[in-house]
Amino acid sequence: MNRVRIGVDVGGTNAEAVALAAGGRVVASARRATRIGPDGVVDTVRGLVAELADGRRELVSVGVGIPGIVADGIVRHAVNLDLRETDLAAALRGRLAVPVAIDNDVRAAALGAHATRGGSLAYLNLGTGIAAGIVTDGTVRRGASGAAGEIGHIPVDPAGPVCACGQRGCIEAFAGGAAIARRWHATEPALAEVVGAHAAARTPTDVSPVLPATDRPPAIPPAPLVVFDAADAGDERAIRIRDDAVHAIAAAARILVLATDVERVVLGGGVSRLGERLRGAVARELDRAAAASPFLTELRLADRIEREPAFSHVPAIGAALLPG
Repeated sequence: MNRVRIGVDVGGTNAEAVALAAGGRVVASARRATRIGPDGVVDTVRGLVAELADGRRELVSVGVGIPGIVADGIVRHAVNLDLRETDLAAALRGRLAVPVAIDNDVRAAALGAHATRGGSLAYLNLGTGIAAGIVTDGTVRRGASGAAGEIGHIPVDPAGPVCACGQRGCIEAFAGGAAIARRWHATEPALAEVVGAHAAARTPTDVSPVLPATDRPPAIPPAPLVVFDAADAGDERAIRIRDDAVHAIAAAARILVLATDVERVVLGGGVSRLGERLRGAVARELDRAAAASPFLTELRLADRIEREPAFSHVPAIGAALLPG
C-alpha cells in the first residue's frame, strides 16, 4: 500500500487537495466546495482526505494551508471562512489520528513553489488581497508575529485609493482582485453583464469546456479579465486600472527582491492566471523603472519574475509538506 502525505489548500470558495508519495510525487488530487465555519472547514478537509486515502493508500500526515493568522495550529481572523479563533489542528488530529500541521495558505504555497523550483524565492499571491510567502535557506519566514510577507499593505501612492487596512494607496488597493473589481465597477455596467459579453466572444479553447471539472485550470477572476480585455481593446479607463495594477505588482516584486534578494518571484493566485499577459507586463514595468538606475539594472529584476503554471497544485503541495 502506498504511503502518502495529503495537503489541503482551503480557499473561501473551493478547497483542493493532493496526495504526495515518496519523493514528493503527486499521485492523486481532488477538489470540492468549501463549507464555512469551524465544523464546515473540518468536514471539508476530512472529506478530501477520505477521497484521497480511500483504502488504496496509507495516510501518513495531513497539512492544511488556510487564510488568516495562523500560529500553533490555531486559525484567527479567517473572516471569509467564519473562523475567528479555531484550533483547527486539534480538531483534525482528533478525527484523523495522524500528525496534522496548519499554516497560512500563502506561506504553504511558497513552500510548495520551493519544492518544485528550489532556491530562494518569494511567492507573490495575487488574489482578492495580496501577500507574499518568502523562502530562504529552505525555510519559510514567519516573522516575530506571523505577519511576514504582508506586502500588500505597503503604500506606493499617498494619493491612491483607501485600502481595507485603513491606509491609502497600498499595493493591494491597486492590484488586489477585489480592488480591481471595485475600481472597474464604479462607473461601468454590472460586472456580470460585461463578463457575459466577453465570455460569449471567447473561443471554446479559451475556456477548455471538454475538460472534467476537477482537471480544468482554475478560472481567472472576472474583473481582472474584463479589465485586461478592455484595455487591450483601447478603453482608456481600463488601461489606467490595468497599468496601476501592473505598477503596484512590479513595486511589490521590486521590494521583495531588494529586501531579501531572492532568486525568483513567483506570481500565484487568481489574478496571476492572466498568465503571460500579466507576467510580461510586470517584467516590462520593472525594465522601464530600471532604465535610469544602473543599480536596478544590475539586479535584473525582470528576469526573476515567473508565474505559477496551471495544474501545478503548488499551494496544496506546500500544505502536504507542512508536517515535515
